[in-house]
Amino acid sequence: MSNYSKEDVLALAKENDVKFIRMQFTDILGIVKNVAITVDQLEDALDNKIMFDGSSIDGFTRIQESDMYLRPDYNTFTIFPWRPKEGGSVARLICDVYTPEGKPFEGDPRNVLKKVLAEAEEMGFSMNVGPEPEFFLFKSDEDGSPTIIPHDEGGYFDLAPNDLGSDARRSIVLALEEMGFDVEASHHEVAPGQHEIDFKYKDALSTADNISTFKFVTKSIAHQHGIHATFMPKPIFGENGSGMHVHQSLYKDGENAFYDESDELGLSKTAYYYIGGLLKHAKAITAITNPSINSYKRLVPGYEAPVYIAWSSANRSALIRIPAARGNGTRLELRNPDPTANPYLAIAVMLKAGLDGIKNNIEPPKEVLSNIYDMTLAEKDEAEIESLPGSINEAIELLLDDEIIKGALGEHVLTHFVEAKQIEWDVYRTQVHQWELDQYLTKF
Repeated sequence: MSNYSKEDVLALAKENDVKFIRMQFTDILGIVKNVAITVDQLEDALDNKIMFDGSSIDGFTRIQESDMYLRPDYNTFTIFPWRPKEGGSVARLICDVYTPEGKPFEGDPRNVLKKVLAEAEEMGFSMNVGPEPEFFLFKSDEDGSPTIIPHDEGGYFDLAPNDLGSDARRSIVLALEEMGFDVEASHHEVAPGQHEIDFKYKDALSTADNISTFKFVTKSIAHQHGIHATFMPKPIFGENGSGMHVHQSLYKDGENAFYDESDELGLSKTAYYYIGGLLKHAKAITAITNPSINSYKRLVPGYEAPVYIAWSSANRSALIRIPAARGNGTRLELRNPDPTANPYLAIAVMLKAGLDGIKNNIEPPKEVLSNIYDMTLAEKDEAEIESLPGSINEAIELLLDDEIIKGALGEHVLTHFVEAKQIEWDVYRTQVHQWELDQYLTKF
């Protein structure tokens, strides 16, 4: 991670002939917002003098308390490599949102994550996170509007000519690398038109910033190629959906706190308790890690997405998998999140759940080595394997029953997030969908 000063940012802007800067932040739903300024305003921006109307952002503030200040994180300064350099470059700074009183705004998702990270730090821990976001590339029609026609007919790890998205994917990777990403792998995924780009783990806050950046970079580059990128979890019935497996580990005194060479699986008590906490709160955090109605079209048996609350060191049907690496590479992989999640809130609730496990010595159940998809209902009942919620409405109800996860979000974010999801569900349930017309219109 860079360690820029104010003077460094001003020098970089001059060196790269920057003319415009996007002051970026995210709303509660994880949508990237920005205030654009010219380079003449950059020094004021770096002195935290840029304001915006918070009442215009969903879930931020009421009209009578609308003034908000943007405090840029100097270390997030980067140039948009895909923008034309003629006439001046375009750069961005990721910002924290503050009140006029100089306090962190409780509705800022980045602030939510920072508070949970501070709690972990008080316990002596820092968190590393490595995501695996998946997405689809679809053709656009003659008007430039997106279709759900896959850009290719490739399959898992296919090469061109089957993987026609490879050119766009390469352009995305090159742009990310120019912006400072350490891209570890990129490949075609299982479904036609589906892709995955993995970038190296970093500290939790940097990773949340990177996930947010990754999504809009991918969409921007795809648009330049005349195609549409979507992180919608399940755009095509009958095909695998897009997930975002999240690898996570804790460090203490410079050592991986999840590793213990004396344990049969090489896992420490801290790791087991963290797993126990994640499993205990799994149903509640699903509202945050899988926040759309469409998320639950992916979380069904038969398409590799985990739906069963269990863990395993050698089983990809479980919610939590322990990859084979040990030593500094010891980590766990939570497999249900999808890329519609607000990365700041998702990482915050995962960490909060794990910390609760550590604080209260929550032992996880016995690991499950059998393929859970092949188990009968009686076998799952005997093993006490429960399922994730089946809809965002059910997930919200479970979230509201979990005091620990509610506490991580804070009252402001919780209230506005739940309100948004309840409205979304109400609109969805009162619509007449094409399936109903196909099923009932001529039958009755």
